[in-house]
Amino acid sequence: MIAFGPVPSRRLGYSLGINNIPAKHCTYSCVYCQVGRTTHMQLERQEFYSVDQILAEIGQKVIEVAEAGKKIDYLTLVPDGEPTLDLNLGKIIGRLKQFGIPVAVISNASLIDRLDVQEELMQADWVSLKVDSVDESVWRKINRPHRHLSLPHILEGMLAFKQKYPGKLVTESMLVAGLNDSAKTTRQLCDFLLELQPSISYLSIPTRPPAEVEVTPPSPETLQEIIEICAERVPFVDLLFEAEVGDFVSTGNLEEDILSITAVHPLREEALRAMVSASGGTWQVVEDLLAGGKISSIRYRDERYFLHHFKDIRRRNVEPVS
Repeated sequence: MIAFGPVPSRRLGYSLGINNIPAKHCTYSCVYCQVGRTTHMQLERQEFYSVDQILAEIGQKVIEVAEAGKKIDYLTLVPDGEPTLDLNLGKIIGRLKQFGIPVAVISNASLIDRLDVQEELMQADWVSLKVDSVDESVWRKINRPHRHLSLPHILEGMLAFKQKYPGKLVTESMLVAGLNDSAKTTRQLCDFLLELQPSISYLSIPTRPPAEVEVTPPSPETLQEIIEICAERVPFVDLLFEAEVGDFVSTGNLEEDILSITAVHPLREEALRAMVSASGGTWQVVEDLLAGGKISSIRYRDERYFLHHFKDIRRRNVEPVS
């Protein structure tokens, strides 16, 4: 399926996804990837689907969404691999403009030092580039890149692209325990982000089953330290811990619902209190979960976030399937 959604996104509102790369053709094999390990590691760009096929599926989806009385805020190239591997990327973005809907591209930035990739991305209205670490050894451990990729070239390419890109540029950094969660790597990341000056730099944590079962988010204490370092130095940093669009609803068992939702989407206190209230429960349920070590909380910019206890997540991810 090439077109999917629209999917609610805190970054992009209602986003109609475009899967222009089959699984799993990529330049990286990130340890945390929810799609799984890369089976086709490559740097060569190629045509995966024809432009006409992609546009036909998107056009049909746009009609269906309109007939359902729904809206689409962005057409987003967010495939099961790296979108810039598509040799037709520029043609696709150009022809998507016919729908009158902004176009977004979510990339791992691995090919951003290529002038052809830069020129094609210039047509997009919103571009997200991954930067999990600016330390070569950390980058290789967390992103597991193609052996011919160079981190310095990628970082230089990001800076060059930013200088000429007229749209909205954001970055995303995935924080993984034991890999890129030290104070040193955080400060290095902040230094680069201050030089790049994107509109927003998002920090996220792995909450869905990752490619490697040993992958976990940083501890609440470490995460709090990272957030404080970034917030102090980078005014445009933001947390991408959840996709809050609409209200979270309890299905009857409030405790189980809190645990299941926070395992996927860490919740702001305001959203969690609304969910508890709507279910007819009391805040004591949350306090009991905190006291029992089943959930944790962190603070960011005067807001409190509640997260599933990470040890519970790790144990669930490695549980054998019968």
